[in-house]
Amino acid sequence: MPILEHPAYPPATLLCLESLVPCRESQVSMLLSIFGERQQLSFPSIFIYGHTSSGKTYVMKTLLNTLQQLPHVFVNCVECFTSRLLLEEILIQLQNHSSETRRASPVPCDTFNDFVRLFKQALVLDRAEQLREMEANILPAFLRLQELTDRNVTVILLSEIVWEMFRPNTGCFEPFILYFPDYSIGHLQKILSQNHPPEYSADFYSAYINILLGVFYMVCRDLKELQHLAALNFSKYCEPVVRKEAKERDTRKLWKNIEPHLKKAMQTVYLREISSSQWERLQCEEGELGQIKGLSAHAHVELPYYSKFLLIAAYLASYNPVRTDKRFFLKHHGKIKKTNFMKKHEKTSNHLLGPKPFPLDRLLAILYSIVDNRVAPTANIFSQITSLVTLQLLSVVGNNDQLDGPRYKCTVSLDFIRAIARTVNFDIIKYLYDFL
Repeated sequence: MPILEHPAYPPATLLCLESLVPCRESQVSMLLSIFGERQQLSFPSIFIYGHTSSGKTYVMKTLLNTLQQLPHVFVNCVECFTSRLLLEEILIQLQNHSSETRRASPVPCDTFNDFVRLFKQALVLDRAEQLREMEANILPAFLRLQELTDRNVTVILLSEIVWEMFRPNTGCFEPFILYFPDYSIGHLQKILSQNHPPEYSADFYSAYINILLGVFYMVCRDLKELQHLAALNFSKYCEPVVRKEAKERDTRKLWKNIEPHLKKAMQTVYLREISSSQWERLQCEEGELGQIKGLSAHAHVELPYYSKFLLIAAYLASYNPVRTDKRFFLKHHGKIKKTNFMKKHEKTSNHLLGPKPFPLDRLLAILYSIVDNRVAPTANIFSQITSLVTLQLLSVVGNNDQLDGPRYKCTVSLDFIRAIARTVNFDIIKYLYDFL
C-alpha cells in the first residue's frame, strides 16, 4: 500500500518517488503537504537540517526532479561563495529553465534589489550555512523572498547545523523547520541491500550487508562511506562461493573468510588511504593472513607531502622536552651529551608518560627545521593542521579562546609515525630524545 498521497500528482508518480527515497517517506510526505497544490500559496521558507549523509540533498533533488510540475533552482552555496555569485547563478539557472528568456550572457546582479526585480521562480540553497558569511541582509531577504517578489516561491535552505546558529541577532522571518534524523541500522540495511548485484540473490547480499553493518555501524554511520565499503569488500565475501568451497547459505564459512579482511578495512574508514583497485590488488597479493604487503592498514596514511612533515614535527614536539629543541634542530649547536640534559629525578621515558601539549609556533619552528625547503606559513599549511585534527591524528588542547594561541598534542603511536617518516625518507629515531 502506497505511503505517499497527494491530490495534485498521479499515484504512479508518487509510487515511483516512494521507491527512490526509502526510509524518508515521512519527510517527503511533510514536504508535499507544505508545497500544497500548484495554485495554492506555499510556505515562504523551509529550513532542513541534519547530519552529513542523512539524505537532505538527495531527497530534495529527487523530489523536485520527479514532480516535474515544481519549477526549481538548486544552488550550492560553497561554490557560490559571494552574494553576487550566488544571486547571478540563481538568475542564470532561471534563464535556462525558460526558452523564451534564454540569453548568451548572465545578467549582472550587484544588489538584492536587482535580484528581486529579475527573479521569476523558485529555489533551493544547499550548504546554506555559507550564507552566514555573506552580507547581513542576504539571509533575512531570502527568508522573505515570497513577500519581496510577490510570487508563489518557497526558499529551501539545506544545512548540517541547527537554525539557532543561523538566526540573526536583529531577528528575521522564521522558516518552517524540518529535521532529517540519522539513518537507523534498519534503514541502512534496507538502503544498502537495494544495490545487490544481479548475479547474486537478494538474500545473499542482504546477509553480507548485515555482517558489514555489524562490524562498521559503531564507528561509521555515514551512508556514502558504508556504500563505498560495501562495494569494496563484497568480492572478498564472495570468494568461497566463487571457488565452490561454500554455498550462499553457509553464513558461518563466509563470515570466517571476511572477518579478518573487514577488521583491516575498519582501520581505514574515512581515510581513503588507497583506491578500490589498489585495495583489490593488494588482497590478491596477500602473503599471509592478517597482513598486507607493503602496507600496514593504518600505519601508512596517504597524506599530502607537507602534512606528513607536520605530523612528524608534532610527534617530535609532543615527545621531546622543550630544552632539547636546540640540540636537535639548531645548526652548529656543538656536541651535548644526554646526561647534561637530565636531572637526577628524570629517569622516566617520555613515551611512557605520553604526549605533551605544544604551541603552534613550536610546531612550525620544528617543521621549518626538518623540511629541506623553506615553507611559508600560508593558509595551506594551517588548513593541513586542521585536517590532521579532523582525522584525529592531532588533538586540540584547552579552549579555542586562549590568548596565547592554540595548543596541540600528537595522538599517533611510534610505529605509526615511523611508517609515515619512512615514506619521506626521514629518520625520526635520530631526533627523539628517548632514543639517544
